[in-house]
Amino acid sequence: MRLLSEVHRADQNVTKRIAAGAPPGLHRALSAVEEMADSSKLWCTAAAVLACTGGRRGRTAATAGLVSVAAAQLISNGVCKQLMERPRPPKEWIPHGEVEDRPDSSSFPSGHTAAAVAFTAAITPTWPLAGALCAVPAAMVAVERVQSGAHYPSDVTAGAAIGLTSAWFTRHIPHLMLRHLL
Repeated sequence: MRLLSEVHRADQNVTKRIAAGAPPGLHRALSAVEEMADSSKLWCTAAAVLACTGGRRGRTAATAGLVSVAAAQLISNGVCKQLMERPRPPKEWIPHGEVEDRPDSSSFPSGHTAAAVAFTAAITPTWPLAGALCAVPAAMVAVERVQSGAHYPSDVTAGAAIGLTSAWFTRHIPHLMLRHLL
């Protein structure tokens, strides 16, 4: 119980600090990246670029990334948000108008972060440079979800864990299945 109390206090402090601390230019950049990432548009576009320009390696990375995004979205939005009824951070914590444009669904976990981390982690083993490049907007999406008042930091952390887990399973399930079939 004490741990939950400490997490709640940290969520409150960090949310208020991030929401109030972004300079206008960073705020605009974070919002632009989040808009591109909405409905996984950014990750689908990145997959298309990888597939079209990267040969077999690009197609392999793109496929792994998209499968991982689909798994992360299913787990975060299709399962976890349905099981956890967590309200979004209070509007009075967020000192800008972006707080008015947030979803009505459960705050826990961050599906945007789950998808961003899933895509990035899934493509990195196949194409490390592409993974490093995707890590920048993925991190921006995670920060923006707190900065905009859409999520608590613990929601973003849970989304990242779901994304990492989805990427791991996407990369390893085919090998595990082959091992058991042969």
